Amino acid sequence: MSIWTPTSWRNKPILQQPTYPNQDELNRVLEELKNYPPLVFAGEARTLKASLAKVANGQGFLLQGGDCAESFSEFHADNIRDSFKVMLQMAVVMTYASGLPVVKVGRMAGQFAKPRSSNTETIDGITLDSYRGDIINGSEFTKEARVPDPKRMIKAYNQASATQNLLRAFASGGLADLHQVHQWTTDFAQKDDVMQKYEKLAEDISNSLKFMEACGVTSKTYRTLRETDFYTSHEALLLPYEEAFTRQDSITGDWYDTSAHMLWIGDRTRQLDGAHVEFLRGVKNPIGVKAGPSMDADDLVRLCQTLNPENEAGRLNVIVRMGANKVGDDNTGMQRLIRAIEREGINVVWSCDPMHGNTIKSSNNFKTRPVDDILTEMKQFFQIHKAEGTHAGGVHLEMTGKNVTECIGGSFRVTEEDLSSRYHTHCDPRLNADQSLELAFLIADSLKEVQK
Repeated sequence: MSIWTPTSWRNKPILQQPTYPNQDELNRVLEELKNYPPLVFAGEARTLKASLAKVANGQGFLLQGGDCAESFSEFHADNIRDSFKVMLQMAVVMTYASGLPVVKVGRMAGQFAKPRSSNTETIDGITLDSYRGDIINGSEFTKEARVPDPKRMIKAYNQASATQNLLRAFASGGLADLHQVHQWTTDFAQKDDVMQKYEKLAEDISNSLKFMEACGVTSKTYRTLRETDFYTSHEALLLPYEEAFTRQDSITGDWYDTSAHMLWIGDRTRQLDGAHVEFLRGVKNPIGVKAGPSMDADDLVRLCQTLNPENEAGRLNVIVRMGANKVGDDNTGMQRLIRAIEREGINVVWSCDPMHGNTIKSSNNFKTRPVDDILTEMKQFFQIHKAEGTHAGGVHLEMTGKNVTECIGGSFRVTEEDLSSRYHTHCDPRLNADQSLELAFLIADSLKEVQK
C-alpha cells in the first residue's frame, strides 16, 4: 500500500465532486480554511472510538441521526435544539429498556454535501447542474444558483462552528439533565400512543431519580445525570474541504479530520481504488461505510482491511442500507456480508440505515419513505443478527425535531395528501419527532429481547 498523506487522495479517481469554474478562488478559500480552528479535537474522536469499541462487543448501542442535508436557510437555534431533544428522548427510551449505554452521534455541524444519482436535473425542458448541497451550490433552479461557489465552504464552516458550540452547550449546560426528561418533548408532539408511552417512561425515571436523591445520588454530584456526550458526523464527500481540516495531533502525531468526530463513505464513493477510501484510510477518526445491496461481500472485506488494517475495535462502522424487501434476501441481503466479516474475524460495528433503501415516489409526486417499511427493515436487522449470533449495534437515521410531513405512515398517520403541508427537506425525506420516537420504542423492544 502506498504512503498516505493528506493530499494523496488527489492521485486517485474521484466521483461526486463539483467542477469549480474559478480554480484560483477555490485555492484561496482552501488556504484560508487551513488556518481556521478545528471544529473537534483528536481526543474527542479517540473517546468516541473507545465507546464504539464497546458497541462492537455488544456493550452499547449507536444512535446516529440528523438532517439529510443541513441548509443555510433553515439554520436556527430552535431547529438544532429540537433535533437534540428528540435524540435525547430516543436514547433514554433505548437505555431504559436495555440497560445499555447509547452513543449519540448527530448528522449535524457539517452534513452539507450530498451525492447525486445524476450530474444534471431537468425541469420543464431546462437542464441544469444538480444541487449538491449548500456547501457547493444553491437549491434554487436557476443557472446562477447551480454554479459551484467555493466561498460556500466558509459559510458552511461558520454554521458548523456555531452548531457545534450550541450542541456542546446543550450537552453540558443543563438541557441533558435527566431531571429534564419531561421537558424533552417538542411543543408540537402528538398525544398519541407513542407519546403516552414516553410520558409513562419519563414518570418512571423521575420516580427513580427521587429515590436516588434520597440515597445521596444527585445530578450535582454525578456528571452522568446532568450531562451527556454528544458527537458529530457527516459524509466525507467534498474532499478539498475535508483535507483543509486534516490536522496532525500534537500528542500522538496521528492525522485527524477535525471537521467532525466521525466521517463516513457513501455507497456511491466506496471504490477500493477511489479517492474517498484513500483519504479516509489515513485519518484516525472513527469511520463509517455505507453498504447497499450492490456491495460484494469480498469487496467489503477488502474495504475493511484497507480502512482498518490493524483491526481496531471501534474504528469501523458498517452502515447497512438495503431496503425492507432486500435486507433478508439470500443473494443481495445482509447475511452474506455478516458471514464474510465474521469469517475473517474483522471488528466492526453493524449499524442499520433503514431510510435510503425505502425511498419511493408518492402518487402526488413527492419523494417519501413509508414508516412501516422503515420499521420493518429495522426489525429484520435485529432478527438477522440474532440468527447469526452477532451484535445489532446501531441505527443511522435521517430525522429532524421539526414538525414535518415527509415520511408517510407511522402511529400519527401522515398520508400522501399531508405531504404538501410541511414538506421542508432540501433533499431526502426525514422522520419527524413522533415517527423517530416510534422507531426508538421498536429498537428498545428489540434490544430488550436480545438481553433475555
